[in-house]
Amino acid sequence: MSAEKRKAQVKAGQYAYEGLDRIMHEKARLGILTSLASHPDGLLFNDLKELCSLTDGNLSRHLQALQEAGLVEVWKGYHNRRPQTLCRLSSEGRDRFLAYLEELEKVIHDAAAVKKQVKERGAARDDTLSEGWLLA
Repeated sequence: MSAEKRKAQVKAGQYAYEGLDRIMHEKARLGILTSLASHPDGLLFNDLKELCSLTDGNLSRHLQALQEAGLVEVWKGYHNRRPQTLCRLSSEGRDRFLAYLEELEKVIHDAAAVKKQVKERGAARDDTLSEGWLLA
């Protein structure tokens, strides 16, 4: 397929993925949000820490960033005279997380199409450049 035909098939900005929110697109925060999404009533701090394999300080800092972004709610209180912290997704956080997941699905769809194209072309790769390229 010529370069012009390939270019015509790709839409401008097709791979920009504007819906990938930076606040969520971090490994620990993605784990926190996924854990909280799967527990709508929330999770206690220690349970969340264990699920995400984070330290107290690391989890606290990520929760603070997510709370400042309006994605999570954090309540501090006592149960049997022991301090407890409950964390859960806010309603805005749930909506934004679901939109984020939809955007990730687009990434996966596009990547699968690329994978299919590479497989169809076979293992051989043409290492020559198209006409008009000058190498310095």
